[in-house]
Amino acid sequence: MPHFSNNIRALFATALFGAVAACGPSGQDAAPQAPPAPAVDITVVHKTSVESTRELPGRARAYREAEIRPQVTGLIQSRLFTEGQMVTAGQALYQIDASEYAASVNSAKAALQRAEATAEAARQTASRYQRLSEINAVSRENYDQAVAAQRQAEADVAMQKAAVQSASINLARTKVTSPIDGRIGRSTVTPGALVTANQATALANVLQLDPIYLDLTAGSSKIQEWKRDVAEGRIQSTDGESVEVKIKLEDGTVYPEPGRLEFSEVSVDETAGSVIIRAAVANPDGLLLPGMYVNASFSAGAYDDVFVLPQAAVNRDTKGNPTAMVVSADNKVEVRNLKIIEASGSDWIVSDGLEDGDRMIVSGFQKIQPGASVTVKQPMAETAGGTQQPGADMAAGKP
Repeated sequence: MPHFSNNIRALFATALFGAVAACGPSGQDAAPQAPPAPAVDITVVHKTSVESTRELPGRARAYREAEIRPQVTGLIQSRLFTEGQMVTAGQALYQIDASEYAASVNSAKAALQRAEATAEAARQTASRYQRLSEINAVSRENYDQAVAAQRQAEADVAMQKAAVQSASINLARTKVTSPIDGRIGRSTVTPGALVTANQATALANVLQLDPIYLDLTAGSSKIQEWKRDVAEGRIQSTDGESVEVKIKLEDGTVYPEPGRLEFSEVSVDETAGSVIIRAAVANPDGLLLPGMYVNASFSAGAYDDVFVLPQAAVNRDTKGNPTAMVVSADNKVEVRNLKIIEASGSDWIVSDGLEDGDRMIVSGFQKIQPGASVTVKQPMAETAGGTQQPGADMAAGKP
């Protein structure tokens, strides 16, 4: 029994010695190491000039449109065109029964001949009475009546000439022609249909599609903001220059022909609060059709001394204000409040909040906070927008 107690005491002594050794001087001096500063990607921002691009939706409209309507009443004898084909100005499209109008022309010509004969007789009578009045063979009153009859007969001749001309015009109108060059649509009548002069329903429509108009819709407030930016010098205007328009079709494909701005509507649509801006574009292949939806973009001028920042690198504070994080000279994180002018594709155009040469953080936001120390990764190479992409210094042989 005593022997067993001695063994227990020896075991306790060994355990106690191990615990003391573990808490010795070397264990007291070992402090936890501080975590390394998080690494972030940066871009060096520089002031630049950038175009102020406007993107507007719109619809294609025919450059010219003519509604073909009859100007005389009658039966359609024949249709003289193929639906969908190109027609030229003056080309005959429909033939209306002309027999009645031809008879009217002949009747008017006969009436003209009768009036001319009556006028000739009146002239001869007036001439004879003039000679007789000179020798007092007829009274002055009779002579005056003869002159008046002559003038009346000559007026009748003029009236009959006008009647002949009117009848000839109506006869010519029995052949309905196109007033413009263009592509003709479907016909609303067939041979045998009765049409009336100046009826409400058009027989067909002729559209000139090359060039073609694009009616772009812009909010009136946007137009005012644009004019204000130009007036205050924030945008360098392109006044006096032909503004080019780039066009995207409804499926997202880029239309190969550039357009040109024509004019802006002088009034605001009260219902929609919008203004129409019209552009014209060549349409040689007929790819654009009236009513087709398009997206158009054009330069409204240029911003000077601005920054172009990737949208993904711009954050928002609790109030929704745009901010950016930059790395200071001592590698500390600083927050800058930004003033965004507008979007440009996937970038923001920023006028205030940064300095030329600032190192803006573009990734690693979840690991940092304002005032924290960071490790800067390889700077990014400069792009056309004034920022930098990775690897520029490395490509240049810099450490």
